[in-house]
Amino acid sequence: MIVIKDNFKRKLEYSTYIALGSFDGIHLGHMSLINKTVELAKTNNAKSMICTFKNHPLSVINKEICPKLIMDNDTKLNLLEKTGIDIVNLVNFDKKFMKITPEEFINNMVKLYNAKGIVVGFNYRFGYKNLGDVEMIKTYSELLGYKLYVCDAITINDEVVSSSKIRHLIAEGNIIKANELLGRPHSIIGKVIEGKQLGRTIGFPTVNLNYNKEYILPKGGVYYTVVEYENVFYKAITNIGYNPTVEGGKLSVETHILNFNKQIYGEVVKINFIDRIRDEVKFETVDKLKQQLLKDKNYVINEKI
Repeated sequence: MIVIKDNFKRKLEYSTYIALGSFDGIHLGHMSLINKTVELAKTNNAKSMICTFKNHPLSVINKEICPKLIMDNDTKLNLLEKTGIDIVNLVNFDKKFMKITPEEFINNMVKLYNAKGIVVGFNYRFGYKNLGDVEMIKTYSELLGYKLYVCDAITINDEVVSSSKIRHLIAEGNIIKANELLGRPHSIIGKVIEGKQLGRTIGFPTVNLNYNKEYILPKGGVYYTVVEYENVFYKAITNIGYNPTVEGGKLSVETHILNFNKQIYGEVVKINFIDRIRDEVKFETVDKLKQQLLKDKNYVINEKI
């Protein structure tokens, strides 16, 4: 897979079939577009391509209402590589790109990227002030000689799969439902930083994650998680919150990894959220906290990965 970062400056010499969208989370709806694009490109002896953004457009248009993202770009690219996509273009959405009209956008797809087919979702919008829509792409397809493929919404239990819905579920702590719409566990990645090391005094040492504040965290509470470290998976208990029993204060992401005793400060880990166990609680004593943690641990031990 080739990754480019092009704001309509580069001309591609080969024919392409291009999927357009934000692709935040690479959920089941996105996968329908991706699979269709790969299929079309292979059938027509062309390259499959995703054209998306390196940054969320609202981070430029109106940062105050920019949503928390589900997925970082490195994770996104790793997932896309497994789909068979040939090219990913991570466009830098800036003030200049923001002013591109829908007509210019479509023309660039054809003239610069040699698009023979464009694949979009049913509600796709684009161009300056989101004035472009699916009907416009269809109209231009007849003028410029490419084919348009519109993918219907993917629904699960009569609910449309969307990034905004998944963000809402994660924020509510409904990880099981969010994972169902994603098609995989929601995850966060970060470096391990040194904490106050209070967990180890009660037999529950934790790794503290230095997470990126631009990405969404599940609702505060205790979660059954699976930690990925050096391509090995470990069951774990992750607390998102303020540790009210022992310290309080700053929001933290702390994970007790089962059957793990390495010092990994400064190293990167991936935490996959599987299920929410309970709310964060302030216990009367540290001993009562320890008793609850033992119950949490037994729950995780008996669950499947």
